[in-house]
Amino acid sequence: MLSSIVEDSRPQTNEGGLLTSPAPVLDVVVPVYNEEIDLEPCVRRLHGHLVENLPYTFRITVADNASTDTTLELAERLATEYPHVRVVHLPEKGRGRALRQVWLESDAQVLAYMDVDLSTDLAGLLPLIAPLVSGHSDVAIGTRLHPGSRVVRGAKREFISRSYNLMLRHTLSAKFSDAQCGFKAIRHDVAQALLPHVEDNAWFFDTELLVLAERAGLRIHEVPVDWVDDPNSTVHIYTTARDDIRGIVRLIRAFARGKVPLHDLSVQLGRSPLEPVTPGVPTGLTRQLVRFAAVGVLSTLAYILLFLALHSPLGGQGANATALLITAVGNTALNRRFTFGIRGRARQAQHQAQGLIVFALALGLTSGTLALLHATTTDPGRNLELAVTVAANAIATLMRFLLLRRWVFRRT
Repeated sequence: MLSSIVEDSRPQTNEGGLLTSPAPVLDVVVPVYNEEIDLEPCVRRLHGHLVENLPYTFRITVADNASTDTTLELAERLATEYPHVRVVHLPEKGRGRALRQVWLESDAQVLAYMDVDLSTDLAGLLPLIAPLVSGHSDVAIGTRLHPGSRVVRGAKREFISRSYNLMLRHTLSAKFSDAQCGFKAIRHDVAQALLPHVEDNAWFFDTELLVLAERAGLRIHEVPVDWVDDPNSTVHIYTTARDDIRGIVRLIRAFARGKVPLHDLSVQLGRSPLEPVTPGVPTGLTRQLVRFAAVGVLSTLAYILLFLALHSPLGGQGANATALLITAVGNTALNRRFTFGIRGRARQAQHQAQGLIVFALALGLTSGTLALLHATTTDPGRNLELAVTVAANAIATLMRFLLLRRWVFRRT
């Protein structure tokens, strides 16, 4: 991967034999809105660092988001001074909108962005992009929440940042540690596939991109960074937090309805599955067994609570039948989503019907075994009943798992 990128960055000639400018390895985007004070020192410092420390060809793209001050004029002047600097002007605001347009139009192999205040130490840039250049990773982020990071910021921003990332873990099952650090990079081919599915145009853009990448099975590389808070930041915390919560809700709905083609993205970009650690054991079987057991424990607890709540109004038989029916439906839904990773509404009713059939077969096996014991033994005793019931339930549970895996939720 590295050799091909370096080779692609060599000077090229067109059909007339004239020397043309090759595509750079790295394109660093700096999105700006009314940053006439910070823009020039940012570009000069960034350009100097890249010239001195980056072993690859590069470009700096200033993405102006409809600035109303002299930001655009300053950017154009810097572009005439530095051959590696270009300017893209957008008539509408939005950091996400700017990054999407510039990244989709860029010809660089690795695309990055950083905030204009350069709060993140530039020494982290090469460690950020190196795994992408080598092909080891697909997306890379700077993280302020790694034990090795050194961060200077107020307690309020620290609390908000950690709370937001904790919320992402519990709502979207995100495993990356820092969604909003303005220091990220992505491979060109990955950006081309993911960006058309990212809807947000503002600050939630980062989170949405990372969640899609993670759900598609891509590798996200995290780099501990040195980060100093900019006291003059123009980010409105309340508005950003409100929009982030709306974005989380939108993503949850989109995943539940199957609106995002995660399977197609995974097939297009995802890494090949690892070979089973144990010969003869299919990949993912252990994970499914663990999750199936967890769902079984939750279903049992739910059954107990429902039975106790419904016993007085419905009686023992009615409470038992109702609790069993409700927990059977819930058990199928949880195993569908949590154990076997099936999202969206496609075949949902069919899965529930098949799940009820599986549940009825398991119930028939346990009840039938107990009835057979009493039919063949005059006084089996409590210990023998318990042993037979436990054995029958173990066989029924194994049967349910196999039927769910190979019939109900079988993937073609």
